[in-house]
Amino acid sequence: MLALRLSLGAQPAVQVRRLLVAGASAGTGFLLLSALGHALSHPDPAASALRLAWCTAPLAATVYLAVAVARADPATRPRPGLSAVGLGPVRLMAISAATTALSCLLGSALALLVFLQLRGDLTGMSLGGGAQEFLAAGRPLPLPAALTLLALVPLSASGAVAVSLRPREPVKGAGRAARTYGRFGAYRRTPVRESFGAYGRFGRQLGAAARGRRTAAEAPAQEQDGAPADAADDAGAEAADGSPAVVPPPVPTAAPSGLPWGVAVLAVGLAVEALTSRTGSTDGPAAFLGLALTSLGLALVGPGLTHLCGRLLQAVRPGALRLLAGRVLMTEATRIGRPLGVVCAVVSAAYTMASLHDPDDPSAGPLVVLGVLLVAGCTVATLLTAAVEAKQAHADTTASLRRLGAPAGTLRRAASLRAGALLALFGPLTVAVAELSAWPLGG
Repeated sequence: MLALRLSLGAQPAVQVRRLLVAGASAGTGFLLLSALGHALSHPDPAASALRLAWCTAPLAATVYLAVAVARADPATRPRPGLSAVGLGPVRLMAISAATTALSCLLGSALALLVFLQLRGDLTGMSLGGGAQEFLAAGRPLPLPAALTLLALVPLSASGAVAVSLRPREPVKGAGRAARTYGRFGAYRRTPVRESFGAYGRFGRQLGAAARGRRTAAEAPAQEQDGAPADAADDAGAEAADGSPAVVPPPVPTAAPSGLPWGVAVLAVGLAVEALTSRTGSTDGPAAFLGLALTSLGLALVGPGLTHLCGRLLQAVRPGALRLLAGRVLMTEATRIGRPLGVVCAVVSAAYTMASLHDPDDPSAGPLVVLGVLLVAGCTVATLLTAAVEAKQAHADTTASLRRLGAPAGTLRRAASLRAGALLALFGPLTVAVAELSAWPLGG
């Protein structure tokens, strides 16, 4: 009941994102039921299993969208005071998983109603022509099998949300300095090693404790003033046009580690596609394996390329605008780069499949179009949702910049600069990979 109350009382933007999840679940459920209908109409189990296997791409895209929507939902985010009323991190995670399951169940129920309506089980009027191939009209529909297929989306999405939002232990040494223990059980939060006999010197520990108290007292004052401690050195940076000083976010110390692996997988995928073109089996499993490896490589290089794009923006004497745009890209490299890489992979794979498609092939019907639109729509919606999540994560930094006098136009120009830099880097890369994938497979 609490999950239902939170779902009904959410903001309109959150409700729209949940409706997108429900729509994606409805489309995926309809494709699964269509695979069941094809299995009822055709006795060939291999063809039916292949159609069911093709439904894994829309299923994965729907689950990916559901996880992104759950992460961007402000209602299930831990806040001070909620643990006192029994809404700790575990309870909020369970509520988010239940809310995702409700949205997916709504979509699955809609898919079942539409499928039964097209079959003629509700009104007695069914579609004719080529629709009989996947509707199996006139044949009894096994309800347990249909319900099992429809339960795949809610169970997968809620399980993925629970795993993604599970409470995690804080990383040792992240954020504040790690607590280090000294001689005789004494501890402090500074990693400075002391020489032998330091504890015997009079006043040494008293001075260290006083410095620690001053540091702890200065931190809230800096937060009240709206200036992050990590960005104090950049407070004097001024734009070239004379705009007020802007405090960029802190620079992340480590880049995402998936760039070398992504490049390696991408190279292997292109090599497999070139090998299949030389052997003449461009429509076999090896060709699809090469295409899958190429798409996986593009998805893996997304965070690393986003981090690299942020570094390039700050190269060669940057001003305040480029510093702000570059540091935000470096900070949000994983959050934005992963769905951006997935979008590039989907666009590249769709271009390759379209170049290989035969217009006279009767197997490409409305179900193929529905699957392609579903995967593309889910990936684009996931990217936009990740952008919303990144904006929410930097809400405090944006408020601090506004209090320091940064104009709203500067923040908008920084966002436009980030979008333009990402488009300039990922656009040609996607086109080049799509052409390299389509050229060997097209013979």
